[in-house]
Amino acid sequence: MNQKFVIFTVGRVVLIEAALLVLPLAVSLLYGESCALDFALTIVVALGVGSLLSLLCRGKHGDISIKDSFMVVALTWIVLSAIGALPFVLSKEIPAYIDAFFETVSGFTTTGATILTNVEALSRGMLFWRSFTHWIGGMGILVFVVMLLKTTDRSINILKAEMPGPTMDKLAPKSRDTAKILYLLYIVLTVLEIVFLLFGGMSLFDSVVHALSTAGTGGFGAYNASAADFSPYIQWVLTAFMFLFAVNFNLYYLLLLRRGREVLHNTELKVYLAIVFVAVAVITIDILPLYKTFSVSLRQAAFQVASIMSTTGFITADFTVWSPLSKMVLLGLMFVGGCAGSTAGGLKMSRVTILCKMIRRELRHTLRPRMVDVIKVDGRPLSEQTAHSVAVYFALYMMCITGLLVALSFSPFDLETNLFATISCFNNVGPGFGMVGPLGNYSPYSPVIKLFLCAGMLLGRLEIYPMLLLFVPAAWRKK
Repeated sequence: MNQKFVIFTVGRVVLIEAALLVLPLAVSLLYGESCALDFALTIVVALGVGSLLSLLCRGKHGDISIKDSFMVVALTWIVLSAIGALPFVLSKEIPAYIDAFFETVSGFTTTGATILTNVEALSRGMLFWRSFTHWIGGMGILVFVVMLLKTTDRSINILKAEMPGPTMDKLAPKSRDTAKILYLLYIVLTVLEIVFLLFGGMSLFDSVVHALSTAGTGGFGAYNASAADFSPYIQWVLTAFMFLFAVNFNLYYLLLLRRGREVLHNTELKVYLAIVFVAVAVITIDILPLYKTFSVSLRQAAFQVASIMSTTGFITADFTVWSPLSKMVLLGLMFVGGCAGSTAGGLKMSRVTILCKMIRRELRHTLRPRMVDVIKVDGRPLSEQTAHSVAVYFALYMMCITGLLVALSFSPFDLETNLFATISCFNNVGPGFGMVGPLGNYSPYSPVIKLFLCAGMLLGRLEIYPMLLLFVPAAWRKK
């Protein structure tokens, strides 16, 4: 491992976190809140830690391997969460550090799982910081770093390690330009959502907080009822943008280049649209007797499908009282997630598509052993290496979920609660069923179990490999 590069980069990211903490500090000062001092103290800590790490390891760092990039990603997300939890603890709005760490990890990984029983008791500065962690983690803090710093073009390895999906496409020849394009699209969509929410009569603060959470597909809001008390217009706006942020950002770039035909022929997008349409239709018909009118049923179904599939986690209804059919549809969407290259969590639509094509190929190969059947995606042959990596990832994905469920089985809660806490945290969804349903939270779990759930959230957001590498002794050895 290139230890100097890893430590130096982590230090630079911590310095950037110190700069980002100025925004919630400003919000606290604007509303005259005492937590402004706590943000200021956290900034001082971040500046001290970041400066120390950067100064100790400055200079030439040599070659950057994919292993180094994975280590940077894993360590950065842990350190960011550890420091980002300090304002909650210092302000005593979340007194226990483990609880604050859980809330912060949930924020940065865009999970939206919370230990808070009364969100509305938080100060405006803390509410903003919670949602802002979603926005930072949605696109990825290291994508932001690549955009700002003069890194070598081998920093594309950092983007590959942090951006979700089986492959990482460069939108521009240089990785720095790719990061700029991604963040520009991200900012434009976020601003658009704020404008639409303002048109619906929502206050500026609430519009910003909910837009940041939607953009990062996280789900932290400002109210205990989440989005249940919002007007139908606001709920439809949130639905539309949850849907949009779960689409591969590369497709938006193609639209800007007027390459709409490629977008329309994108296999992942077509599968995504088909699943959304079918899920909304099935749930709408299924819950129609419960809500009496078609318009309300459609709105509730569309909102929850968009929320669960994009892994945002906003709620407008207690879907635990829906029929088993609707709950099974939502359970399936928790696993599937959004598209690769989006801010959504889950297995990703591209992997699901490839896995289905691989199963079909194996079935056809069983009938005709000598037949050569090449898997194609978007009309192009899929390399066997990519297909193999998807299969291995799926195996690891199931093993990690199983392992996390075993760890949670030591808690005193029922199987349903532990199962959905595992699935929800690993897929970065947030709400589940049982005790962690729309009306519940994760506060009853012990500190040890909360740390396991934090590990699950990080594993899911970083797609397993960077976090697993931390436990491989060979990864820590110098080159």
